[in-house]
Amino acid sequence: MADRFEWAQYPGHGPGAEVLGHPRRALDLGPAEGREAVFLARQGIATTGVDLSAAQVDRASRWWKDTPGLEFVHAEAVDYLTSSTTPFDAVYSVWGAVWFTDPELLFPLVARNLAPGGTFAFSQAEPSPGAYGPQPMHGKWLGGRESELTVLRWQYTPQAWADLLKRHGFTNVDACVLPPPDGEGLGTLLVRAQGPA
Repeated sequence: MADRFEWAQYPGHGPGAEVLGHPRRALDLGPAEGREAVFLARQGIATTGVDLSAAQVDRASRWWKDTPGLEFVHAEAVDYLTSSTTPFDAVYSVWGAVWFTDPELLFPLVARNLAPGGTFAFSQAEPSPGAYGPQPMHGKWLGGRESELTVLRWQYTPQAWADLLKRHGFTNVDACVLPPPDGEGLGTLLVRAQGPA
């Protein structure tokens, strides 16, 4: 199903695609199965999904092959943004690559790849109190792997994310935690900013 754009892990909870404004071209960093990218493409927005997992890219490409204006690319986010030459009106990540990429490397590249005044937005789990900065994560989380993999996830408070974005030239930053729908479970960190003008 790709009938709604979901930032949170709870279906129907929180805002949707309106967070991105009205882009003509969008870049999804870490789309996994591609539901949000498909939702945007079906609204007439040319959307590219870039994922580190070849298995995820293959699956998403097969599932959504008949969706016009949609492309999935197998690449690491920093590598893709380093070589990209066409600006995007919106760059976003839903529990994806922003969580797993050093913001000091990623944020300047996102800023460079945004059209003037474009939107950068991302969501991930709210941080555990005191567990800030790069945190190791273990598991077979990357599709197609047989052995465990250890990766880093970057976790900060909303204010720390806002400060990082401002330091890299982003403006109109809004960073908050959406509480879980019934007050139980993890909230969702949601961050939105505009790129340099």
